[in-house]
Amino acid sequence: MEQNTNRKPLIGITHGDINGISYEIILKTLNDPTLCDLFTPIIYGSDQAEAFWRKQLDMEGTPWRKIETINEVKEGEVNLIVCSSREVKIEMGEPTPLAGDCALDALEIAMEHALKRRIDALVTAPINKSTMPQNRFPYKGHTDYLGAKCGLEEANAPLMILTSGSIRVALATTHVALNEVAGLLNEQLIIKKLHALESSMQRDFDIEKPKIAVLALNPHSGDRGLMGQEEQNIITPAIKKAREDEKILAFGPFATDGFWGSNELYKYDAILALYHDQGLAPFKTLFMNSGVNITAGLPIVRTSPDHGTGYDIAGKNQAETESFREAIYLAIDTLRHRRHYEYARRNPLRRGYNERGNDNEVLAPTAED
Repeated sequence: MEQNTNRKPLIGITHGDINGISYEIILKTLNDPTLCDLFTPIIYGSDQAEAFWRKQLDMEGTPWRKIETINEVKEGEVNLIVCSSREVKIEMGEPTPLAGDCALDALEIAMEHALKRRIDALVTAPINKSTMPQNRFPYKGHTDYLGAKCGLEEANAPLMILTSGSIRVALATTHVALNEVAGLLNEQLIIKKLHALESSMQRDFDIEKPKIAVLALNPHSGDRGLMGQEEQNIITPAIKKAREDEKILAFGPFATDGFWGSNELYKYDAILALYHDQGLAPFKTLFMNSGVNITAGLPIVRTSPDHGTGYDIAGKNQAETESFREAIYLAIDTLRHRRHYEYARRNPLRRGYNERGNDNEVLAPTAED
């Protein structure tokens, strides 16, 4: 189905873990009727779970409009596609196999619709990876799953970026043990991640030539080899090659503590951290309530709040909605940026050459010519 840019964007929302705070943040957010002026929400979830959480949270309002197929979506209302025939049992704050099955059921249908362009973007509520059925979900998280469903090879794995306002953090390595990180780093990997990050800044954030800061691996950026050789042997040469050969505006490596503890992070359009907690621990400390996860490098638009299932506060009516709301806004913004990016690059002029010593341009003939 071709995207109709004259209508409101269709935003698919998966319900995540039914035992956590997912339904609370979705219900609270979509309880604002003005949001349907911006987009048309389609919840991939369970009417039983919705009814349970409405009662638990004492939330008034009309139940979501239940539909059988995507063709029945109605603008101005919250639409619900029931994704599983399972009997749903909510166990607040508990990780259960049923919750994992229900989360995956919703993901599978939502991804099918996203890949067929039946929805314009996907916003995923948090899941618990440990409850996901391993025979159907042999992945470390949403990002790996999305890459596999989109047919991406491991060499072209999607890039996870966490963002809040002008701060955007990507990871060179993701869900790996800390003692494996140094062995995974090489020039090729860093340059590849810088390429992917630059591409996302251009395509998803409308920043044509982003400045990218690269963090060091070791304390004090290795202190000239006293605390590690990776900065001298791998990271600095990779940054230099990216700048000189690839024309990427990469800078660093920066000592992590000083970088996050100063205003340096606001001087760059994006940050490349080398391992998970190096980027995400300080980011979530600073921007936990407003942070959003966007998956770059996919043929679809996907965002999510940057928090987890929140088992400890499930059912207590304490969940904050800002991160989820920002995830929806970012999905809409990314759609607009990608359309602008593709429109600006449509029908490019064919390359030609200038005859030496003359100004006249000579174009090589094409088959059409």
